[in-house]
Amino acid sequence: MAEPETIYVVGHKNPDTDSVCSAIAYARFKALTGDPEHKAVRCGELNPETKFLLNYFKVPEPELIKSIEKKKVILVDHHELGQVCDGVKDAVILEVIDHHRVSPFETASPILFHTEPVGSTATIIADFFFYQKVTMPKEIAGILLGSILSDTVIFKSPTTTLKDKQIAQELNKIVGISIESFGIELKKAKSSIKGTPIKDIIMADFKEFSFSGTKVGIGQIEVVEFSEAEARKAEITAELKKIMEKEGMKLACLMITNIMTEGTKLLFAGDKGIVEKAFNKQTADSEVYLENVMSRKKQIVPEIQKVLTV
Repeated sequence: MAEPETIYVVGHKNPDTDSVCSAIAYARFKALTGDPEHKAVRCGELNPETKFLLNYFKVPEPELIKSIEKKKVILVDHHELGQVCDGVKDAVILEVIDHHRVSPFETASPILFHTEPVGSTATIIADFFFYQKVTMPKEIAGILLGSILSDTVIFKSPTTTLKDKQIAQELNKIVGISIESFGIELKKAKSSIKGTPIKDIIMADFKEFSFSGTKVGIGQIEVVEFSEAEARKAEITAELKKIMEKEGMKLACLMITNIMTEGTKLLFAGDKGIVEKAFNKQTADSEVYLENVMSRKKQIVPEIQKVLTV
């Protein structure tokens, strides 16, 4: 009898905390519900926040893979083709678990496609555990809680829903920590960019989008103050220009989001007219400040999409 084929559970390129931890948790959920052939993997380097969270709850880092070619896969926290691991054209996609906009997406056979308008994929996966009454290990509850806090920016992001908060409270019945204090500690682990190569800063959480055939790239970093990023602005904008030209983009942006003041400095390379029209603000020296803007998904992507799909 042939050995069961491994099914790889994987998040997007340049993985963030929600992407990595949701893959780990969903693979564990599958195992605990009688389907052990699932393996969590990643297709990019971990950022400091993710490393901190995994170390805190003593969860091993998932294996790094470069391609999903000829593999059976489940995509978590994404499905836009520009964000999927290399080799997707020759992979077999079995499921998608996501919380982002639904983009053009096609498979050869029917699949499970589960998406919800919540602040974190971790919220959805935790709900799977609770709904099916599957006993959740403390370390899995911990990384799911951390992922919700990360993606919702400790519930400050406009993507936050009542369900995110309720699921977080249920998870904390297992974990037993101070949610706000832990959330701040988690964000501090990610906020410093001192000494980090500029390309690594931009690509740590960089996503590619296609709006009516026009390619746009948007990265995001979260900080507790702007000073370190301001000191490296010229380097950042120069690197954004390189990325834009190499990838054939019309616009490449980096959101520098201050989680304390709840605002974003948007640095960019490319067509400033897109930025000015999207946010109804004048730009200056490849930059615009956006008050009360914290979410790429809800406050940046939709506005740029409107401009490019008119």
